[in-house]
Amino acid sequence: MSLSLDNVNIAVIGQGYVGLPLAVEFGKKFRTLGFDINQARIEELQNGKDSTLEVSEQELAESRFISYSCHVDDLKDCNVYIVTVPTPIDKHKNPDLTPLVKASEMLGAVVSKGDVIIYESTVYPGATEEDCIPVVERVSGLTFNQDFFAGYSPERINPGDKEHRVTNIKKVTSGSTTEVADFVDALYNTIIVSGTHKAASIKVAEAAKVIENTQRDVNIALINELALIFNKLGIDTLEVLEAAGTKWNFLPFRPGLVGGHCIGVDPYYLTHKAQSIGYHPEMILAGRRLNDNMGAYVVSQLTKAMVKKGIRIKDANVLVMGLTFKENCPDLRNTKVVDIVSELKEYNMNVDILDPWCASIEAENEYGLSTIESAESGKYDAVILSVAHNEFKDMGAEQIKSLCKGNSVVYDLKYVLPKESVDLRL
Repeated sequence: MSLSLDNVNIAVIGQGYVGLPLAVEFGKKFRTLGFDINQARIEELQNGKDSTLEVSEQELAESRFISYSCHVDDLKDCNVYIVTVPTPIDKHKNPDLTPLVKASEMLGAVVSKGDVIIYESTVYPGATEEDCIPVVERVSGLTFNQDFFAGYSPERINPGDKEHRVTNIKKVTSGSTTEVADFVDALYNTIIVSGTHKAASIKVAEAAKVIENTQRDVNIALINELALIFNKLGIDTLEVLEAAGTKWNFLPFRPGLVGGHCIGVDPYYLTHKAQSIGYHPEMILAGRRLNDNMGAYVVSQLTKAMVKKGIRIKDANVLVMGLTFKENCPDLRNTKVVDIVSELKEYNMNVDILDPWCASIEAENEYGLSTIESAESGKYDAVILSVAHNEFKDMGAEQIKSLCKGNSVVYDLKYVLPKESVDLRL
């Protein structure tokens, strides 16, 4: 391996929530190409704009050595390729490695001897060396760990979080040989001020990433199940959690919808791999089932409350406040609010979706849903506060309740409003 930090020319494949912040930071120190197959995305970045809102115009301008392209030929000048493409699940909840395989095929056509390919996409242990690298070998005709090398450094981006950014989150690194592991670790250390952790192998790094979100998923599932129990007992879940939270080692999880591209997806990668080697996971899949059913539970609770108030279910007008998978973020990936919307429509309710962070065209393209720009006063039989955007917090209870009819139900999933001003809390 002849690469050193003195002669790296980096390409970051995928300019989304993970790839762009990484490319911008590397572009402050090294020649960096931000590559994406979406021409419109490249054009907006070339114009100094980021529609994901992860990187400001000033930060884009400060990345002096970066350029952007959607042309594969432009990759040929690079010698370090960092892959940050999505790793979703299909409708059967199986890992969909199509984006990774296509990216690997593309890199196989441009990789040269001595180059390093680093994967950041979340996968199950073994995917880099067993699924991706053979594709690169087949297309390139080169031999792994002889002609080209690989690393794995799992992304730890938290969309919408302006405090925990790519540079101040400790980074796990790894490489396919000892020398490559040292190179990958040194490369990331040039931009990660919080430092790095060099894992013993690529598989260890892959496993570390996939259990980070699996752990959170199982913990949230436990709290969701507790919320179901406490609701049946007539006990306020938040009050219980606040009381328990006075103990120093009680973990501060909250009940809710578990969506997004990580927590709601990554556990299925681990369980898929476990099943492929003959082990059937119990706790992980139980947590997944519970979290995936929360949307249906929310609507069942809402309809019961409406019936008790004598509100007609069929043709009722319901306002869903928030569609993105988390607060103060435009990311719609795997949002579980769509489960609520779907369930409401099963009851033949009329659903309006209000979300100041969500572009209506993206909701239409992603889920076939339309959003409204403003809500009509006195129109709604029920309101569901599904995402805790700051704009909704600023409205307060009085303004939100002004959107409702005199006899209505307000269901606060995110504890945005005071307990006494709502009918239901999760």
